[in-house]
Amino acid sequence: MKVAAGRQRIMLELAEVDGDLAKLRHRRANLPEDREIAELGEQVGVARDDAVRADIAAQDLDREYKRLDTEISGMRTREEHDSQLLNQAGMAPKALSELQHELSGLTRRRAVAEDELLELMEQQEATTAEKTRAEAAVDDLQARIARVTESRDIAAQDLDASIADLQERRATIAAEAPAELVTVYDRQHSHGKPGAGLLRQRRCGACRMELDRGTLSQIAAADEDEVVRCEECGALLIRTHESGL
Repeated sequence: MKVAAGRQRIMLELAEVDGDLAKLRHRRANLPEDREIAELGEQVGVARDDAVRADIAAQDLDREYKRLDTEISGMRTREEHDSQLLNQAGMAPKALSELQHELSGLTRRRAVAEDELLELMEQQEATTAEKTRAEAAVDDLQARIARVTESRDIAAQDLDASIADLQERRATIAAEAPAELVTVYDRQHSHGKPGAGLLRQRRCGACRMELDRGTLSQIAAADEDEVVRCEECGALLIRTHESGL
């Protein structure tokens, strides 16, 4: 295939644009904000789990509190009833002794239950504080996600605009380039291979492989308008004054 040397060089512009496009697309697909949003999302999940656990614990403590409170109220009522009986005249000594024993036991049990109730109230306070902390953490993390998402969207829009500009420039270059070279170039590109590279310092600018002396001699002997391709990667090998041939 023969194409004027000057016309071949436009393929380097196409390769440069495609290189810039690849970098922009990589940045677009790997925005640091996306990673941060994902990390914050995981933290939100942990904080929500903490809030749920604290809420369940609070409900359990509330049920236990109501049980103890009811038990204590019942013992108080029984104590009041027994105290009234003690104040009544005419009670047999044995019945009086049994009533006093029961009243003493009730007083001890109520004191123990009230101590348990105080400990329970302290646990409720700690659990409520943990739930409040976890819920506040969720709110704070969600606010951070909203801010980072806004920054991410702005960065994405800027990159999308730059990509669109480069795509338009690429279309212009491809339209001006020799169709036969564009066909070869695009075929390479479709297979994930570099399409074109500058031959410089004995290396292919596309795959960076160093060419041996025999290959360089063949290239040097080829006509200026002869289309040369890299034996290693298949890219169009563009010769300029920098090629040193």
